[in-house]
Amino acid sequence: MIVQGEMSTLDLTKVPSPCFIVDWHALERNLAILDVVQQRTGAKILLALKGFAMFSVFPLLKKVLAGTCASSIDEALLGREEFGGEVHTFSPAYSLESITQILPLSNHVVFNSINQWQRFRSLCAEYSATIRYGLRINPEHSETKTALYDPCTPGSRLGICKKDLVGVDLTGISGLHFHTLCEQDSFALERTLQAVEKNFGEYLHAMQWVNFGGGHHITRADYDVDHLCRLINAFAQKYGVTVYLEPGEAVALNAGIFVTTVLDVVNNGMDIAILDASAATHLPDVLEMPYRPVILGAGEPGEKPYTCRLGGISCLAGDVIGDYSFDIPLTIGDKLVFTDMAHYTMVKTTTFNGVRLPSIALYRHDELKIIRTFGYEDFKSRLS
Repeated sequence: MIVQGEMSTLDLTKVPSPCFIVDWHALERNLAILDVVQQRTGAKILLALKGFAMFSVFPLLKKVLAGTCASSIDEALLGREEFGGEVHTFSPAYSLESITQILPLSNHVVFNSINQWQRFRSLCAEYSATIRYGLRINPEHSETKTALYDPCTPGSRLGICKKDLVGVDLTGISGLHFHTLCEQDSFALERTLQAVEKNFGEYLHAMQWVNFGGGHHITRADYDVDHLCRLINAFAQKYGVTVYLEPGEAVALNAGIFVTTVLDVVNNGMDIAILDASAATHLPDVLEMPYRPVILGAGEPGEKPYTCRLGGISCLAGDVIGDYSFDIPLTIGDKLVFTDMAHYTMVKTTTFNGVRLPSIALYRHDELKIIRTFGYEDFKSRLS
């Protein structure tokens, strides 16, 4: 079976199930594209740990990327300890305990509200020699269709609206951060930049840096990299700022697969294959987004001769991945390969119902290396 790209020689019989497999060579291809953007614009690209945090490949990623962006103490610690480079931290709100721990770890700290900045301003002043502070703004311009992932939806808790910056003393603030995109192209960014300039243009000339956030699908085959570079260069030149981008998906896009095995096939009006994987615990975005992942060799319901529903191993009634069609009926022991599974999926897994976490493997130079397996202690250690 041709699995994916450089993994065409992968022997699925040797893969533990379920298992995430990340392709080293696909990461290299993505990094090459991201580096072109950095070289042509002077922008700095950060790894969004919320999207991809496989620290065993950080030695590769840090050759190109400028650092990491974190949204918690533990992400900041991981970025500082395992990646190095710059650590940019943002949270919708900090407690005194969390900000006290985050400050020594960070190079940039971004606040979500004026209240938060004013509350911790005196504490931040103690680190002003090593940290640059910023505010997250809300351009009040939506590009994301799914409300769950739209940080600019009406009533959003994320970012400072234009009306709330009027008359505010920005002494100590050196940059602004915004985020509007989710798996989108440079033209969505262009529309966002127009909204940012319209609503916050009066503040931009006083800034040293602007973070364009994440959601940039830079390494997607149809992404217009030239257009992105023109946007960055024009903005940086106009306002005299350093531009940051923090994509999670673009780093690991199409760089991994998820392997699962059919445990049983039951029938309740249609055939239902029970997998050793779970949408609820292993592929949560399937239920949250929701979306239908691609499976190698499978089609839409009715497209191929045999249609089957794929169900998960947890006891959640709605633990269903979706309906797919195949050339022949699925049987016990068959392995299925889900594509584009490196980003977000691994970082969002849970041990609900005591379902064990999938193994994590790396494929490099035609060799499969099992990086991590999980067991009872991983489940038990999260409880008391």
